[in-house]
Amino acid sequence: MVQLAAALARFWRIGAGTRIRRWLHRGHRIGSWRRSPPDVRLAIVSHPSLGLPPPDETAGFPEAAHRLRAATKRLAARVLEIAVERDPTLAERHDEIGLRHLLRDTESFVDRIALSVATNDPSPMREFADQVVPLYRRRRVPMDDLILLSEGLRAAMAPFVDGPAADPMNAAVDAGIAVMRWNRRIAGDARKRNRLLQAIYKGA
Repeated sequence: MVQLAAALARFWRIGAGTRIRRWLHRGHRIGSWRRSPPDVRLAIVSHPSLGLPPPDETAGFPEAAHRLRAATKRLAARVLEIAVERDPTLAERHDEIGLRHLLRDTESFVDRIALSVATNDPSPMREFADQVVPLYRRRRVPMDDLILLSEGLRAAMAPFVDGPAADPMNAAVDAGIAVMRWNRRIAGDARKRNRLLQAIYKGA
């Protein structure tokens, strides 16, 4: 062991002043690493703790956003009413507790849309919709019901946002619906399926 340690020490002393290259096969060097250039920069991030400030809630329409937040509970109740009026089966698919959950969740949607209006950016609503989709899957809430509620949000909030402020509101709602429609295609969505096609798939 002593002789082996001495041989290794002598080996590294010899190679300290020279560049030692080992080859596994042609074009591949063992022990080679790529060093990043000194001016490399990370991609732009939106999280404030990662280098950028939080969204500017004065960049868009803060007054319209304030009106939406002040009427959150009234809006949530109105949204559920509109959704049931447009699709009466919504009240049949969800029991009283399920409807109360949707009423509570709608308040969070109002807050995200208000943030999108304040910042003039649909990203808050898009990111929020993407985050809550797994929750609704576990609760067996179809994406079609969320789309129905989103359209109800658009109709209920229209009197509170007028003029240019309506553009970011509509953009936020459209962004959320796009996320829901994309997730609707994935297996596991609780939407009502065609019985014939379902029987064919089971038989296959």
